[in-house]
Amino acid sequence: MTSQRPGGTVKLGQHEISRIGYGAMQLEQVDTAAATAVLRRAVELGINHVDTASFYGHTTVNQHIRAALHPYADDLVIVSKVGARRLEVPVRVRLGEVEAPVHLALAQRPEQLREQIHLDLTSLGLEQVPVVNLRRADHGPGLIAEGDQLVPLDDQLAELIALRNEGLIGAIGLSNISTEQLKQALPAGIVCVQNAYSLLDRSSEEQLQLCAANDITWIPYFPLGSAFDRIPSPTEHPAVQALATRLNTTPAAICLAWILAHGNHTALIPGTRSVDHLEENVRTADVELDEEALAELDAVVNA
Repeated sequence: MTSQRPGGTVKLGQHEISRIGYGAMQLEQVDTAAATAVLRRAVELGINHVDTASFYGHTTVNQHIRAALHPYADDLVIVSKVGARRLEVPVRVRLGEVEAPVHLALAQRPEQLREQIHLDLTSLGLEQVPVVNLRRADHGPGLIAEGDQLVPLDDQLAELIALRNEGLIGAIGLSNISTEQLKQALPAGIVCVQNAYSLLDRSSEEQLQLCAANDITWIPYFPLGSAFDRIPSPTEHPAVQALATRLNTTPAAICLAWILAHGNHTALIPGTRSVDHLEENVRTADVELDEEALAELDAVVNA
């Protein structure tokens, strides 16, 4: 295993993680052998930050991680997410303008958060989950809370703090939150925020700066857009494609490199089920954006 961390490192709570990590959600769609190949190659490449959730295939992905990497290296940081649960039979729900079958239901109540943590501990074979992100559902993308799933943030934080005090989780993160919710949660000791953010979508810029001011790691999701949620991909922007040609790299690498260059407290968790694609994502670390390139990309949002 290499000691070099792709993209360098950033602090995630008490941990030092590679700025290019790995989001494991897509491993739900492959068998254990294929998942093992990707996960072990990620570790070989220096990645020590793996993002998962028990509701990815109802512990399927967690079980892949355990099969491939357990017993875990001391410096491997497994980050999970709570706020939803897996359904055996899909239900049709409206996501924005689209109605689609979904295998998920929200699980926002404090006792449900605790249940998900225990599911992570069992399926991953851990005594403590290093970091757990609370995924709020006040707005899209994805499911939106209603009825008994409308839970005050303070109630959820109180449960996560209790779990942290019991030693079952190491640190608390937040996902899909507003700026006001982040400010509200700061006293709880937040170590990371996962929100939708990309070269084209900088609506969370204020939060990114707030995270920087409070030593909180910013880990965007949908940095390359999302076909399912109809979120446009910045890889299709002419300025991105022109720069990729000039630097002899891919538009995706340009978009990811911009995020790393935009703030030194940022990290990435691109996901894939392919070893080749994994290696391509890691090569993002080799893309150097000079001041001229950064200025061109910074102007994209206003174009």
